[in-house]
Amino acid sequence: MNKTLTVPGFKAAAVKAGIRGKDRLDVALIYSETPAAAAGVFTTSKVKAAPVLLDMEYLRDGRAQAIIVNSGIANACTGQAGMELARGTARLAAGQLGIAGELVLVASTGVIGQQLDLAIFENCMAPLAGSLRQDGFADVARAMMTTDTVPKTARRVVELAGKKITLLGLAKGSGMIMPNMATMLSFIVTDAAVQHEVLQEMLRQSVAHSFNAVTVDGDTSTNDTVLLLANGQAGNAAIERLDSADAACFRQALDELCLDLALQIVKDGEGATKLITVQVKGAASVAEADQAARTVANSSLVKTAFFGEDANWGRIIAALGRAGIDFDPDLVDISFDEVLMVRDGLGLGAEQEKLATRILKQQAFAVVIDLKAGPAEATVYTCDLSVDYIRINADYRS
Repeated sequence: MNKTLTVPGFKAAAVKAGIRGKDRLDVALIYSETPAAAAGVFTTSKVKAAPVLLDMEYLRDGRAQAIIVNSGIANACTGQAGMELARGTARLAAGQLGIAGELVLVASTGVIGQQLDLAIFENCMAPLAGSLRQDGFADVARAMMTTDTVPKTARRVVELAGKKITLLGLAKGSGMIMPNMATMLSFIVTDAAVQHEVLQEMLRQSVAHSFNAVTVDGDTSTNDTVLLLANGQAGNAAIERLDSADAACFRQALDELCLDLALQIVKDGEGATKLITVQVKGAASVAEADQAARTVANSSLVKTAFFGEDANWGRIIAALGRAGIDFDPDLVDISFDEVLMVRDGLGLGAEQEKLATRILKQQAFAVVIDLKAGPAEATVYTCDLSVDYIRINADYRS
């Protein structure tokens, strides 16, 4: 058993149901042996997939016991038939598990606009539920993948008042990645006892600084979902207040886990070769710092320069100029890691550019922008834009 991917009281499994072809895992199930406190954060797109709408409905009571996910078809823009498919899938899983249908959350990822056949789930549900095991999470991580090149998992262990608490997270995402959130799914399970309203607020805050702070290509998906289940089997005193010491400890572990998964998504951005941190400081407000960072991080010209390892700071300051924020261009500083390229709006010459070019040859680096317009700052994580991104997305459905 792979103990690094287990959490007490949870089991998981995946099967080859034929959605992605006969040789790929494409339907997976996560199951808690007892009902769990549950929280979720979803896409802000006005176009929401059927599973997103269903989960938002089912999570009103803050309880769940299972998650079923498929890859290959997103069940988005599928009308009433798509909603019936999502409900039917939850009902089938619930029947196999012996629980209420409203305790099963549903997630899908893949091509938009195509209908799924409920018979797929009718045929695979019994073997799927029958193969649940404690160390099945690695299979779930693989079954979630679409254009991902690697499965994405993270784990944290903390101690609360002498009780060992485990958090395990899975994620998928590679393209159509832009807050809020991304073409991504993430499922987090923990044996901690946490009151569901506190759990929801913790997840919302963690997502804001992780999954909602990454961008690969500026596009937002119809299916973005982060779900968190806490089954309480660790036996800790339930966390019922956000301002408690236990809440702070749990929240730190959750923050670290979410950021770990989010950065794995950026590193695996379609065709990506570099992980870039864009930090804007000295802004008039956090909102303006965030807007500036996102504008730079989403600029195709900036991202292609990173791919070409070209220290073209002009593209960065040009992106700032259209960010819709208030700043004085004659005060801006721009650095690549510790190499200062621009001071007070002026380039520092060929020698600094050579040093900066060396930085760009690294697989990970930071672009630090000081607007000198106020006390606020924000950070966004992105990747470069390569020729492979076009190749992957040009024939995504073929």
